[in-house]
Amino acid sequence: MTNNSKVLALKYRPQVFEDLIGQEVISETIYNSIKSNKSANAYLFTGIRGVGKTTFARIVAKSLNCEKGIDNLCKENFCEHCNSIINSNHIDVLEMDAASKTGVDDVRELIEFSRYGPTSAKYKIFIIDEVHMLSKQAFNALLKTLEEPPKYLKFIFATTEIKKIPITVVSRCQRFDLSRIKSEVLFKFIKQIKDKEKGRASDDALKLIVKISEGSVRDALSLLDRGLLSNKENEELDLKKAQKIFGYFDKSYLIDLLENLFKGDEKNVIKLYKQIYQNGVEPKNFLNDFLEILYYLKNISTIKVDGTNFSLNDEDFDKLLQISNQLDQKNIILFWQFTIETIDELNVVSNPNLSVEMFLIRLMYLKDFQKIEENYYEKKEIFHNLNISSNNKTVNQIKNISQQDKIDPKVKSENITSETRIDSFIELINLCNKKKEIKLKYELENNVNLVTFSEGFIEIAFNDQLDKDFIKNLSNKLYEWTNIRWIISLSKKEGAISKKQQEEINKKNLFSKVKKSEVYKKVLETLPDAELINVDLNEEKEDE
Repeated sequence: MTNNSKVLALKYRPQVFEDLIGQEVISETIYNSIKSNKSANAYLFTGIRGVGKTTFARIVAKSLNCEKGIDNLCKENFCEHCNSIINSNHIDVLEMDAASKTGVDDVRELIEFSRYGPTSAKYKIFIIDEVHMLSKQAFNALLKTLEEPPKYLKFIFATTEIKKIPITVVSRCQRFDLSRIKSEVLFKFIKQIKDKEKGRASDDALKLIVKISEGSVRDALSLLDRGLLSNKENEELDLKKAQKIFGYFDKSYLIDLLENLFKGDEKNVIKLYKQIYQNGVEPKNFLNDFLEILYYLKNISTIKVDGTNFSLNDEDFDKLLQISNQLDQKNIILFWQFTIETIDELNVVSNPNLSVEMFLIRLMYLKDFQKIEENYYEKKEIFHNLNISSNNKTVNQIKNISQQDKIDPKVKSENITSETRIDSFIELINLCNKKKEIKLKYELENNVNLVTFSEGFIEIAFNDQLDKDFIKNLSNKLYEWTNIRWIISLSKKEGAISKKQQEEINKKNLFSKVKKSEVYKKVLETLPDAELINVDLNEEKEDE
């Protein structure tokens, strides 16, 4: 290991396959291919930052060129080739950053250089980091050499953006997807590093580091380095101190805040938020953690608290389970949508802290949105959906409208004599027909594909012909007819076929059935030029 560095992420960088954590299957596959002399022409490593892409590239380069061979690969006492590869100055191993050399001319120089065999090593190796940054012309220039390189030439690519690499390049490489390191594995690893460094840190502080690093080894080591350096002599890095250093806070504060929010206790909600803010938590980070708690709250019945997830402890889990049992799930979904919108708002306000405080206050009014007084009802905040996926023109039209205008109490009292119950999509279409809302009926039958339907909630997909005022008009009418506010969610799912499409399918099937009947065949025998135009079913004889 490169002990000459004081930075933990470099000091404990793996030098052999055995040192790599969380990628055992990939390590074994590459090791076996090199040992059996069946190494690929080109390797492609992809994954998030800090999981070992460049490290893998260097270990592969060392394995191919090490004087001691792959079975005795240099780990501490490095041979000349391994030492040069580690320090990125080997004459036959060129390490290039595609972020700074993106053009076709750079690749042409590379190809020209590849025509000559290695000077001292067995293989000439090109390591290209962030390869997705290459231009389209550069990729095209590389294709032929990549597919049929000389026997002495190997390519090793690393990228965080695999989708940006042309499929023609990917197909010529042996691709390896490096996964995030599991929490339990990463925890054991940084604990070992902490012990080697003779540092002092509690397990809870290390678990927090693992959570913040999100499966990245480099991030975890950098955070550990930062945490240990903050310790005074004989001082331990505990959870409270780690939270302050990393701008993180105990989830129990947020759970308490959420509990008070659902109770409508404005004073305690603001008090708890100010405590969190004073601990150094940025408003945007707070909202992202708020989303995480909402996710746990919605899916608490399927979440397990075990050694691979350090997000919730037993006490937090039990408390969330208790809160979840007392909530309407619609409110959680509503909070989720509204929180996402508020995150976007933070980019345009001058004081994000005050914006979050107002966000929390507004949530207290939204929690019982079906009973909200008209003065507190804010149309855009409740029904604006971000999960729209369709034609951009139609989507933009719908995203920029309000689903529900404020309803004049006088009009409401005049129009609603009794609350109407709508239990199905067909009942909604029939009610539109009964109320003579022909335009709404037309849109529902022709341009809407139902995903889910329940009282107070409709999830739909739609086509390009959907009227831009459809959701606003439907929301108004639903409130007028049922005296409750409905959530109309626009889904990425395809949904069921529209009523119009179903009728066309039924008609086609009926025509097909009639054309196969004996009666129709006899008609054609008598009138060969006859054409079937329409079919009218005789209800009394329909079963015959």
